[in-house]
Amino acid sequence: MSGDRPPVSQGRRWRLPLLAGLAGYRPAWLKEDISAGLAVAAVGLPSAIAYPAIAGLPPETGIYASIWPLVAYALLGPSRQLIVGPDAATVTILAAVLSNVLAGGAATPADRVGVAAALALGVGLLCLLARALRLGMLASFLSRPILTGFFAGVSVSILIGQIDRFTGLDISADGLVAPIVELFREAHAIHVPTLVLGFVMFALLLLAKRLRSPIPGPVLVIIVSALLSYLFDFAGRGIAVVGDVPAALPSLSLPRISMSMLPALLLGSGAIFLVCFGSGIVTARSFAVRGGYAVDPNRELTGFGAANIAAGLCGGFAVSASDSRTAVNATIGGRTQLVSLIAASTLGLALLLLTGALAVIPIPALGAILAATALSLIDLTELRTLWRISRAEFVFALIAMWGPIGLGVLNGVVIAIGATLVYLMQKLMYPRDALLGRIPGREGFYKLHRFQGSQPVPGMTVCLIQGSLLFCNSDYVKSRLERIAREQAGDGTWLVVDASAIPQLDSSAAAMLDELRSELAATNVTLGLAEMHADVRALLDRAGVSARIGSGMIFASLEDAYLARTHVRQRSARPEPPEPA
Repeated sequence: MSGDRPPVSQGRRWRLPLLAGLAGYRPAWLKEDISAGLAVAAVGLPSAIAYPAIAGLPPETGIYASIWPLVAYALLGPSRQLIVGPDAATVTILAAVLSNVLAGGAATPADRVGVAAALALGVGLLCLLARALRLGMLASFLSRPILTGFFAGVSVSILIGQIDRFTGLDISADGLVAPIVELFREAHAIHVPTLVLGFVMFALLLLAKRLRSPIPGPVLVIIVSALLSYLFDFAGRGIAVVGDVPAALPSLSLPRISMSMLPALLLGSGAIFLVCFGSGIVTARSFAVRGGYAVDPNRELTGFGAANIAAGLCGGFAVSASDSRTAVNATIGGRTQLVSLIAASTLGLALLLLTGALAVIPIPALGAILAATALSLIDLTELRTLWRISRAEFVFALIAMWGPIGLGVLNGVVIAIGATLVYLMQKLMYPRDALLGRIPGREGFYKLHRFQGSQPVPGMTVCLIQGSLLFCNSDYVKSRLERIAREQAGDGTWLVVDASAIPQLDSSAAAMLDELRSELAATNVTLGLAEMHADVRALLDRAGVSARIGSGMIFASLEDAYLARTHVRQRSARPEPPEPA
């Protein structure tokens, strides 16, 4: 019902999206917003504490990244439902970028925090720059198959990264195989209580999910493990715990970094931005379909930019849309951006009042949460769907998955981008074509391979090109048309290109058509063009190709070409009058 949502049109009177969302607010919605805000905070706290460990950051940075970014997105983000915060895949990429930026130096925890905050600022500024340039289409640059494969690869990297948290070992090897080899080599030193606790908490997560526990699994694990840690003194028994967490809200300040780091920070911010924004829009669109509203990627750039700048200023790290927290918000029925503000306030109170409880949370419990999160990133259903629908896209998903596993997460981003470019080039370089003919007794032209009864037009071969003609595919298209001319067109016939499905054409393609016209003329085959778009015709006119083809072989429609060819055939079939004696 339309009355269940705040009216959108009234929002145009306000400058801030938050005020637009609250226009027409009903008191009855407050209960749902409060319930959703508390639930979002409860679900977000475990991941806020656990995710920073992936990047070697202290746990409080995750809480910082869960407070002010929520406020910033609520103020400037367009969606009433979307919840931003720490994201496992984004933090995994952040870990790789931190290793690259800080390579060769003895980095202190403060250095890592400062660089992580600077990267968040960089991501936020890139979002705003992309917004100013209206580059929201970048969200579609990494296709869903590429992201599916990439996140599957990232999930394996996260799982490997939990070995030390489950075993108590100090695993220094990188990659996929080397850490496992090191694990077997050091198996005698595994801390058994740590291992048992980690697997028990992981089993508790699976059980809570299977039984559809009213208390989310990560929340249950945090509560149970903290209680057990307090009662049985896990720290005294050699099980690592979170330790002291500052009992204070973060102050807003610019991170201090070395100017020599700027090039690496810029490249790292770009990598994080691309994956963070791409995955965030996938999440936003998924929930928009369920909620029956549209997503504007350009407006989302503003919200994500504000959230990441807030994260950088408060000592946090890059954030993105959170599917788990957004799902909780949607399930409970949160109505407006007040949900984010309530969740942020609740997390702030937890930081002030619950630091003692947070300090005793055992590290294996956080490892269990991260391992379960990693498994949730592997979308086997989507991979099976890709295998069934498109084997080519499935292969590209596997390539994107192999990148983070085989070459590291940061190189995996490059592999994913490269796979996307190859995929696009494959589509551009080999446009489809089809031969057209007529069905006796019916008007129009039909694809010969699809419509039974369709027949070639005598003396005229018609070829439909489906795709733009550009420098990257002009040689291929020329070779196809030459082959068609050899196999289909006889001496004295026409080869007419149906250009209705050619939206764009560049100078290389124009030169190709001119060469093709000349070569076909040498074999007594005449080239014609039909149903060209205005821009395509204008470019051929400027290049002089239209004049060389001749106005008599450029047709407004295929029907005009058919009538012209029929007229020529009829005229040539008339007997010549006898010469006078």
